[in-house]
Amino acid sequence: MTEQIGIEDFAKVDIRVGTVRRAEPFPEARTPAMKLWIDFGAELGEKKTSAQITAHYTPEALVGRQVMAVVNFPPRQIGKFLSEVLVLGLSDAAGDIVLIGPDMAVPDGERMH
Repeated sequence: MTEQIGIEDFAKVDIRVGTVRRAEPFPEARTPAMKLWIDFGAELGEKKTSAQITAHYTPEALVGRQVMAVVNFPPRQIGKFLSEVLVLGLSDAAGDIVLIGPDMAVPDGERMH
């Protein structure tokens, strides 16, 4: 059974939408990954992240795509790359990550309600 939390706990997690502006392979990562630069609008600006999403996505296909990310976790050093946000996704039947994002364009930086 899943542990229950209160709405106050959920409200602490800041999940926002952003548009991928740049994506490139991350060959130094232990597991196949990509580096992403995501625009979260005027309030947060551009943030970087590393994501293990190489099974379904190419860097070219990611640019311009809106994704959801947790923006208030502490930054995490991954090798020489500082990951500032956690992009959200789900595992498919093979265990590969499928990104979560809106099905219509919304303003970058919009917070999930």
